Amino acid sequence: MDTIASLFSFITTPVSWVIVQFHSVYGQIFGPDTGWAWGLSIVSLVILIRICLIPLFVKQIKATRAMQTLQPEMKKIQERYKNDKQRQSEEMMKLYKESGTNPLSSCLPILAQSPFFFALYHVLNGIATGSTIGVINESLLASARKAHIFGAPLAAKFTDGQAKVEALGASLTDVRVVTAVMIVLMSASQFYTQRQLMTKNVDTTVKTPFMQQQKMLMYVFPVMFAVFGINFPVGVLVYWLTTNVWTMGQQMYVIHNNPTPGSKAQAAYLERLTKHVTNHGKTRNRREKAIVKAIVSKGRDRNDFERKFINGLTKAGLAAQADGTVATSESQAAAQAEDGMSTTTTTTPRRQQPKRQSKAQRQSGGQRQADDPAPSTSLEKSDEPQDDEPQTAEPRDAKPAARQSAKPGSAGRSKAQSGQRKGPQRPKSPSKK
Repeated sequence: MDTIASLFSFITTPVSWVIVQFHSVYGQIFGPDTGWAWGLSIVSLVILIRICLIPLFVKQIKATRAMQTLQPEMKKIQERYKNDKQRQSEEMMKLYKESGTNPLSSCLPILAQSPFFFALYHVLNGIATGSTIGVINESLLASARKAHIFGAPLAAKFTDGQAKVEALGASLTDVRVVTAVMIVLMSASQFYTQRQLMTKNVDTTVKTPFMQQQKMLMYVFPVMFAVFGINFPVGVLVYWLTTNVWTMGQQMYVIHNNPTPGSKAQAAYLERLTKHVTNHGKTRNRREKAIVKAIVSKGRDRNDFERKFINGLTKAGLAAQADGTVATSESQAAAQAEDGMSTTTTTTPRRQQPKRQSKAQRQSGGQRQADDPAPSTSLEKSDEPQDDEPQTAEPRDAKPAARQSAKPGSAGRSKAQSGQRKGPQRPKSPSKK
C-alpha cells in the first residue's frame, strides 16, 4: 500500500495544504489539538473534492444509462461474432462510436478520486510514523498525533499492535471498537447505495447482463471495503465513510428528480409530476420541461409509466406540448397525444354504424310504413277510390273464397305472392290491386 501511495506523492502537498487550511478554521472553534478539528478538516476535504467531481458524476449517470440502452445490441454482437473475438471488438467499438458512449465514463468519479485518496493515506501514514510530509511541519504533526476521534487516534489502524497504539496515546480496545464500527458503517452505506440503484433506478423492462453485473457488485463492494478497511487508518476511514454518505445522498437526489426511464423511480416521479401539473396546469422548472419534452418526442415508443402520465393529463383536459410545456386542449387532441401522434393534426370523426334491428322491430317498422300514407308516383296506383268505381265494405286484403279454390296455376301464383319468386322484385305498394 505504501508503494502505491508513493506513486501519488505529486498531489500530497496540495492535499496536506487543504487539510491545514481547514484545520486553521476549525481549530479556532474546537481547539487545534482536538479530533473534531482534524476530523472535520478531512470531511471538508471530501466535500470539496466531491463538489469538484459533480460534472464527472453527471457524465457517469449518462454513460450508465447509455450502457443499459446498448446492452441488447451488445448481446446480439456477442452472439453473432462469438467465434471471432477481433471482429466482436471492432463491432463493439463501432457501436460505442455511433452512440457516443464510452464504457470508462462510468468509472470516472472513482478514478478521479483515487489520487486524493492515496495522497490522504500517505499524509496520515506520515503522521502515524512521526514524519513531516507536505506542508505539515513539526508543530502540526504533534497536534495531529494528539487528535483522537472517539478515543481512537487519526493514524491508528485496526491491525495495529498494543505498543503502537499506546505510543499514540490510546488503548487497543478503543481503536478496535471505533474502527470496527466505522468499517461496518462504510460497508453498509456502500451496500445500500448499490441496492438503491438496482431496485429503484434500473429499467425493469429490459433484462441484460449489465443488471447481473451490478447485482454482483452490490455484494462484492461491501466485502472489499470490509477487507481493506482493517488496514486503513482512522482518518482514511473518516474520508471513505464521508465519501459513501455523500454518494448515497447524491444518488438519492438523482433518483428522486431524474430517474432512469422504465424504472420504479420514474413511475413515482411521474405520479408526483401528474399531481402537480393537474393542480397548477403547468410545469415548474426546466428539468420538468425537459422530461415532458423527452416523453412527447418518444411518440409510440413510450413505456407504460409515460403512457400513464399522458393519460393523466388527458383526463384533466391537458396535453403535453413538444417544447415541454403543458397546455389546455380538447379531448381529441389529448387522445392523439396519448397514441403518440402530433397534437396539432386533426382528423374527421369516425362515422357510427347504425344499430342492427331485430326481426320484430323490422316487421313493426314495415307495418307502420304500410299504415302511413305514401306519396303517389307514376309507378304506383292511388289508394283513394275512383269516382267510376263502386265502393264496397269489403276489406282491402280480403279475398273471395272462389280465388282460394284450386286452379291450374294457383300453386305458382300463391308462391309468387308469398315473395319466393327469383330475381329482383318490385316493391309492394300498399294500394289495392
